[in-house]
Amino acid sequence: MDEVTLTSLWDNVANFISIYGIKLIGAIIVLIVGLWVIKIITRSLNKTLSKKIDDPSLAGFIKSFASILLKIMLVISIMTMVGIQMTSFIALLAAAGLAVGMALSGMLQNFAGGVMVLIFKPFEVGNYITASGHSGTVKEIQIFNTILNTPDNRIIIIPNGKIYSESIVNYSKEATRRVDFTFGISYDDDIDKAKEILKSIIESNELILKEPAPFIALSEMADSSVNIVVRAWVEAPNYWSVFFNTNEVVFKEFNKQGINIPYPQMDVHVKNQ
Repeated sequence: MDEVTLTSLWDNVANFISIYGIKLIGAIIVLIVGLWVIKIITRSLNKTLSKKIDDPSLAGFIKSFASILLKIMLVISIMTMVGIQMTSFIALLAAAGLAVGMALSGMLQNFAGGVMVLIFKPFEVGNYITASGHSGTVKEIQIFNTILNTPDNRIIIIPNGKIYSESIVNYSKEATRRVDFTFGISYDDDIDKAKEILKSIIESNELILKEPAPFIALSEMADSSVNIVVRAWVEAPNYWSVFFNTNEVVFKEFNKQGINIPYPQMDVHVKNQ
């Protein structure tokens, strides 16, 4: 390669750097500064929304929407700075229309699901729900996803389109819940005595509501036990406290009062010929 060719090549490289290098450096600077500014704006918006809007679900949705919108505007600005013509960019998107369309279809479905959740409010931030096979406390409702926090402190992210198109169980919607128990006793035990013990335990628990009145009745004569059903109403936050405490107290009191709690067993009779 002669000296003239090397000089020409260097001139082309220098010309390319002088034209696009400065633009690229500027675009990187704008990207870093832009993301930093967006972070500040969304943080400030979050504080403002928490003061102005009482519904945390709506506040989280608006914050998520604003963050994504600002980032899209930033990307478009950077592309313009680098010299990418928007007409060329749109033509590129059109060429990949099928793939983009399928991707946007899922995104639009999730966006629509988030809007429906905010309008019809099947659940709100702080509710304990079961949706799409997952259970947890609603931590945040974003523009495309709903975030659940499980009792063992796991984070589950569910797309809004999926969560709204399937059944939702909301355990926190109503102020009260019914706790159902089934206690089995031996066929040899006094059923009236067992019912009196259960009635005394239920009445002595201050967390169990007097109205609606608790219900105690024989529900089934099973293979190995006579089953007594107990139904009591509690305030929703007290559900698990009453459930676990009552099971423990009944177990101890039945043993103390001589009420047998049977377990599956089989009697085998050997007949000598």
